[in-house]
Amino acid sequence: MRPFPLAAALSLGLALAAAPSPAQDELRLPDIGSSAGELLTPARQAEYGAMMLRELRNYGYTLEDPLVDDWLQSIGNRLGANSDRPEQHYTLFMLKDRQINAFATLGGYIGMNAGLVLTAEREDEVAAVLSHEIAHVTQQHVLRGVERAQRDQIPILLGMLAAIVAAQAAGGSSSGDATQAALVSAMSLIQQNQINYTRSNESEADRIGIRTLSRSGYDVDAMAGFFQRMSFAMRGNQGGYSAPDYLRTHPVNTTRISEAKQRADQIRGQAVTATTSVGEPGEAVRRVERVERQGVALPPPAPGQGNPLLPAGIDLAGLAPGLDSGDSGQFAWAQERLRALSANTAAAAVREYEALRRARADGLSDPQRYGLAVVRLGQEPAAAARELEALLRDHPDNLWLALGLAEAESRQGHAAQANRRFDELLRRLPGSRPVALTYARALVEQGGVAGGRRAQEILRPLLARAGEDPVFQQTFARACELAGDTARAAEAYAEAAFLNGRPEQALIQLETLKKRGDLDYVARSRVDARIAAITPTVLELRRQGIRDPDMQRR
Repeated sequence: MRPFPLAAALSLGLALAAAPSPAQDELRLPDIGSSAGELLTPARQAEYGAMMLRELRNYGYTLEDPLVDDWLQSIGNRLGANSDRPEQHYTLFMLKDRQINAFATLGGYIGMNAGLVLTAEREDEVAAVLSHEIAHVTQQHVLRGVERAQRDQIPILLGMLAAIVAAQAAGGSSSGDATQAALVSAMSLIQQNQINYTRSNESEADRIGIRTLSRSGYDVDAMAGFFQRMSFAMRGNQGGYSAPDYLRTHPVNTTRISEAKQRADQIRGQAVTATTSVGEPGEAVRRVERVERQGVALPPPAPGQGNPLLPAGIDLAGLAPGLDSGDSGQFAWAQERLRALSANTAAAAVREYEALRRARADGLSDPQRYGLAVVRLGQEPAAAARELEALLRDHPDNLWLALGLAEAESRQGHAAQANRRFDELLRRLPGSRPVALTYARALVEQGGVAGGRRAQEILRPLLARAGEDPVFQQTFARACELAGDTARAAEAYAEAAFLNGRPEQALIQLETLKKRGDLDYVARSRVDARIAAITPTVLELRRQGIRDPDMQRR
């Protein structure tokens, strides 16, 4: 990890936006006169968002794990579908940083720190934060911030990113200090705007976010509840997850917490109003229309719900407890996997779990036992397998445990047993990215031509949607290499380099591959297309004097 929390700094830079006066904020009218939407096309916004994610990967800030990614993206998809812009594609990703933070940027890219998930107590709270960030996207807060920055001749978005890249490209022992200096300088330019405009944007994102939260079937109290815990954690430096004042991109105070509680009460009041009006549809509709005129729309009904006036998750008969919570049942397992994977070292993770064991009278919970087994997978696969097998007896349908046990068996050298378990999971979940990637990586570790070909076979169904997936590209490259398909392996390695923020390396690899005489027409066309797409990025970086440090050392 780099010494400076890059994701938090980027989120501070990207959070700028012009905002209405407080009086206008409560009754927000559609923004039909803003030029923000004309500043960058949706495709251009997505391009900038993808560029930022590649840079974060390049400097080692992202946490790339198929199980965690799948869980996080599933929450984002659910919230996005119930947002004010369901047509927008949202790309969610996790960062290793244990500070409490999350941020949204152009193109629907939303990052969340591991520390935020570790601080949350349930999935509804994670969803509350994500719904807030999605609201920043739907209201174009970031895009408006870029518009304002451009008008003031402060190109913050790209200027900050260029400064980071330039500082890192300088190399040497002072590169970390240079990066920090570049970021602090950039932040000093925007600090006053941040003070002036963040409060209104945050209030708007809270208000719209809680509406999305309710529409998605999550607990509307989760937003205020998490704000309270975040405030306490930051104030008291709880668990080592606190963030310095100047990096608090989402300031929490008593007013904001109180407003979140009031909005939750208002949404519940709408539900009661609709519920008491069953049998009087005319009056119910009139009440809903009055609420709509006040600027807070009722959520749409959940699929299959009988009363179209009720918000998602309300059960009149009270026969479906738990429907008012959107918890997928995966939160605790995701949280502990993150705890294991975000620790600085395996030894540090073990110490953390020992502290958790001492803090509980009945020892570690089952998800915590799973997290400790994940830590031990690398060094003690036999011990991990025993723990996972015991847990799986109590939770027989748990994918997290089943994948972990298969992985542990493979690492012990029990390849046939592990592969039978993987095959069964693949049969049950044929389109699952976590299953396919974990199985393919196990086959690659087992080695051999047959293993490589089987890994290729497992991964090919994901090819169509793996264009922006560096974990897939790296795994597919190694599988092709083992199988003897060196040309396809070279393509995938080049794609992985590009997605991990090394476009110059990717271009050189593709140019080298193009010189081979054994490429067929289809492969050559694919390579030519990628060269044409990557070359402008490399030329622009060179124009700015930024070179890949690995290329410079050659």
